[in-house]
Amino acid sequence: MGKGLKIAIIGAGSTYTPELIEGMIKRKAALPVQELVLMDIDSRKLEIVGKLCERMIEAVNMPCRVTRTQDLDEALIDADFVLGQIRVGKLPARVLDETIPLKYGLIGQETCGIGGFFKAMRTIPVMLHIAERMKELCPDAWLINFSNPAGIITEAMLNHTNIKMLGLCNVPFNMFKSIRETLHLDQPNFTYIGLNHLSWITSIEQDGKDYLKSALDMGLNSEAMKNIPSSGFSKELIQMVGAIPSSYLEYYYFKEKKLKLLKDSEMTRGEKCIQIEDELLGIYSDSELHTKPELLSSRGGANYSEVAISLVDAIYNDKQEVHVVNLLNNGALKFMKDSDAVEMCAVIGKDGAKPIAVPDFDNEHIIDYMRMVKAYERETVAAAVTGSEDAAMRALLMNPLVGDYDAAYHCFQELKEAHKAYLPQFFPEEMKP
Repeated sequence: MGKGLKIAIIGAGSTYTPELIEGMIKRKAALPVQELVLMDIDSRKLEIVGKLCERMIEAVNMPCRVTRTQDLDEALIDADFVLGQIRVGKLPARVLDETIPLKYGLIGQETCGIGGFFKAMRTIPVMLHIAERMKELCPDAWLINFSNPAGIITEAMLNHTNIKMLGLCNVPFNMFKSIRETLHLDQPNFTYIGLNHLSWITSIEQDGKDYLKSALDMGLNSEAMKNIPSSGFSKELIQMVGAIPSSYLEYYYFKEKKLKLLKDSEMTRGEKCIQIEDELLGIYSDSELHTKPELLSSRGGANYSEVAISLVDAIYNDKQEVHVVNLLNNGALKFMKDSDAVEMCAVIGKDGAKPIAVPDFDNEHIIDYMRMVKAYERETVAAAVTGSEDAAMRALLMNPLVGDYDAAYHCFQELKEAHKAYLPQFFPEEMKP
């Protein structure tokens, strides 16, 4: 691959973007990025974040042209990699997802429950549009998406478009890191099985020994994400499950406790993020700053540049490395459909990701849970793509964090109205030309 790379970041006004730039700088020997296009529809954030990214690249003398644009087509043309990190409706829409459900006794959260459902409703139409433009302007490019809910978006993209894409999340990376440190293992192989934000580590192997049993005996918890008010899992719960759950499973395993915590909180996580973002944008505006500031790590995205850019590196340089990604199951887990998007270990190279099959998997609790939540995800994608309210209600009744028809129906109607501007599938007659 002689020519230099063009990378387009869609949603580049995100305060996370300096993380990605740091990752590119760290790997500049392996990734000859010649052109970087930062695209966002928010001109103020694009300018502040974009200028910091330019200073970071200049400070290390990286021979890379940086362009800022609000035009999607300009960003995509001839790109090799497209990194998607969009937030449709921005943080105020997230706050609605977090607060409105509480009125109905439902958990309001960015990716789980009915809040996550509406984030999918807003995001999927935009992602499908991006895929459509990629087909025309950069048909060979890879889309690496970490817009949430990453698993449901992967489910939509890989079943409704034919672009090359992988979904990504920083949860597995952080889980692996904390377990390696706790058990003092240098190169363990993990078996990681699940859906995005519904996942478990089911084996920890090094030098022919499986350390899972000792981890379960210790009641070892995975590292909690910064954005989850964490109480941890008891030893009894972990032993009952027979695997180490990711911290998002706290919403499912401790539904009432989490709901109470959310109701009692003075501020939602989204409101806190608005404060952190304002503070970060203030710091980023300092024309002397040319490195990523420490405050960024208090957002939930710690280490995600490591995850995203190392994935780009593995594809571009055909590294045949193991990464955890969201991709189609294609027979890797016998108990799931081939067309189901799952989150698991895969070998990454120039042709993309090959899931590493897990034969004879027999943890019934995990199998049943994955099938139940996948049924919710399939209906969610159907609702997002067609605007069918019946599909939406079927999805919400399958979701373990919703499940009550009256609460689901009334909350759905209120959120639909609140997010009207971003829901073309439910309001086709009011679509702007």
